[in-house]
Amino acid sequence: MSKKATGGFYFGDTLTHEQTRYFDRHGIIQFKSFIDKATVKLLLDEIAGTQRYLLDHGISKVNGIPLKFGQDVDGSALIQRIAFASHYNLVLKKFLQDPRLAALTSLLGDYQGRIGENEKDGLVVNHYVNTPDSAFRQLGWHTDSPRDLFLGRRIRPMLNVGLHLDDCPFENGGLRVLPGTHKQGLFRLLFRKKYFIDNNADAREVGFDIAAGDLTVHDGRIWHRVQQSPLPGAASRRRVMYIPIITGDYQPKSAASPTPFYHKLAQLSLNPSGRKISLAALQAKRQS
Repeated sequence: MSKKATGGFYFGDTLTHEQTRYFDRHGIIQFKSFIDKATVKLLLDEIAGTQRYLLDHGISKVNGIPLKFGQDVDGSALIQRIAFASHYNLVLKKFLQDPRLAALTSLLGDYQGRIGENEKDGLVVNHYVNTPDSAFRQLGWHTDSPRDLFLGRRIRPMLNVGLHLDDCPFENGGLRVLPGTHKQGLFRLLFRKKYFIDNNADAREVGFDIAAGDLTVHDGRIWHRVQQSPLPGAASRRRVMYIPIITGDYQPKSAASPTPFYHKLAQLSLNPSGRKISLAALQAKRQS
């Protein structure tokens, strides 16, 4: 049974020593009300416009990263995972320049961090909804670190910053983590769980009460998953923008970049029915 994290912090201009110590110990931290409700609405509107552009132009892959398609509660086309979203939207691009995001790099300690707008998967928008034709209801246990191994690099410290755009109380599923596992050895990092396939609750896991506008930051080495909502339809909706803060050599992606293997592995857990929803099928339905 999951335990619920208590409290949460508020972000000022810089991180406090208390916040830094908390993150160092647990590998995750939650900041309440990082953005206000008006900004939440603005970002949701811009994401909707980006989705329309991608669907209208038949774009199914960005810089080698496939988009994940599903259907919303009303049967309309839905992109449930958009990679490099800021490449298609100036408002999202400008948001990445918020100095508070750059300040989070201090959580990496002695490592020089940067916002990876053009690296890894860029700014990612995840859209979870529990419907029969959803391709994104949950996400199994994983860490973010093996992406480096699949790309032929040694594991480097990184942060994954999640800006939550919907209310998601603890009881409605959502983010679950194993605190402290960012300090595990390499063997446990690679083999503690079955990557993406294992969706089982862990007695040591912790979940969160999240409100729209909250920010979570987790160390890329920590084990985490996204629990499926017990509610069907619109009540299960969870939209999150994920911003990578990375270290090491600058290695941008381009249209010629290959699809990393880890995306093929993750696909195993996205659609429990085994049905893959294609862009072509969604476009045909939109035109009918």
